[in-house]
Amino acid sequence: MIRVGLVLSGCGVNDGSEIHESVITMLALDRAGVAAILMAPNIDQLHVINHYTNTEMEDSRNVLVESARIARGKIRDMAEVHASDVDALIFPGGFGVTKNLCDYAMAGPDCSVNPDVKRLATDVHKAGKPIGLVCIAPAMFAHVMRSADVSVDLTIGSDKETANDIQKMGSNHINCNVEDIVIDRKNKVISTPAYMSAQCISESAEGIEKLVKAVVDMAV
Repeated sequence: MIRVGLVLSGCGVNDGSEIHESVITMLALDRAGVAAILMAPNIDQLHVINHYTNTEMEDSRNVLVESARIARGKIRDMAEVHASDVDALIFPGGFGVTKNLCDYAMAGPDCSVNPDVKRLATDVHKAGKPIGLVCIAPAMFAHVMRSADVSVDLTIGSDKETANDIQKMGSNHINCNVEDIVIDRKNKVISTPAYMSAQCISESAEGIEKLVKAVVDMAV
């Protein structure tokens, strides 16, 4: 059975993984008959956002513990996962990608990436295994690839500022409609805008489902 690693960054769009994107990805993988290996780094979140008031809370939470909410407890510490454990890798979006998996939300193209995230993404890419990137995740991945001196075709939809940052980090941004995907066949990287462009869950789902199919097809 194909094993696809799914990297989570917390629980909630404003400070962790985008829940809709994560669950849609999990559902599409399950329907494809693929084993999803959910994982997250065992680190503190940057901060905690009250998703009802959209204000910061005086609280501290752990990325792995919060991600376990989405995974229904079946999740692994990313530090213990290696490229040999998966046949492909997918990163759902959410601000947790740019606040917890890296610091792009604060530092822009001069960001740094969590060591375990960078290690696994780099090793999976070097092994020639496909990587799927949803929503804002391509911005983080562009930095990972810059460190490897590799340029990748990526999309976050059509947001000019983020697209320009991806270009600054050495990758090639391609504008893309919400229901579509961009495939870099040479590097085996697939990306889709999802909630960078989506106005509703069905719009987000259409692109994510295409991305999952492309990732699984490449992993066969």
